[in-house]
Amino acid sequence: MAKQFTALDADHTGLIAAQQMFFVATAAPDGRVNLSPKGMDSLRVLGPNRLIWLNLTGSGNETAGHLRLDPRMTMMWCSFGTRPVILRAYGTARAVHPRDADWSDLIARFGPSPGARQIYDLNIDLVQTSCGFAVPRFEHLGPRETLRQWAETQGEGGVERYWQERNQRTIDGFPTGILGDE
Repeated sequence: MAKQFTALDADHTGLIAAQQMFFVATAAPDGRVNLSPKGMDSLRVLGPNRLIWLNLTGSGNETAGHLRLDPRMTMMWCSFGTRPVILRAYGTARAVHPRDADWSDLIARFGPSPGARQIYDLNIDLVQTSCGFAVPRFEHLGPRETLRQWAETQGEGGVERYWQERNQRTIDGFPTGILGDE
């Protein structure tokens, strides 16, 4: 049975902290809905109605493009351990880029992150839990280091070239604002 809350409570933040992975969904008014799995040490709960997550350079940049057109975001965690539960946080988000004034304060909450592209700042207006009875149990074997290694190999200049070539537009052609000139 689904239960709804106006904010994250201690049980919710404990569940979030215990998960190795989360999912993020956004959509522009038109075009495709984007749903992405996220991992690594890239999430911070800043309060009962606010969380941030660090977005590293990847193959697409859908979230940034969608938020420029519609700030809605849904985040989801599901327990793959013994406790069957799904947690969703609904709200509005904004992209914070390295060029933005509050980047320094927010990035300081994370460790060194080569390839850091944006930080998404979610203002939560609804939290919902539901059963996870159909979610299979999995064992976490460890993080993948591939993305971090790729960014380190590219260096800052190589990552920025990648942004220029592959991260300026969504798959539906919406500008992402990654270089700040759109």
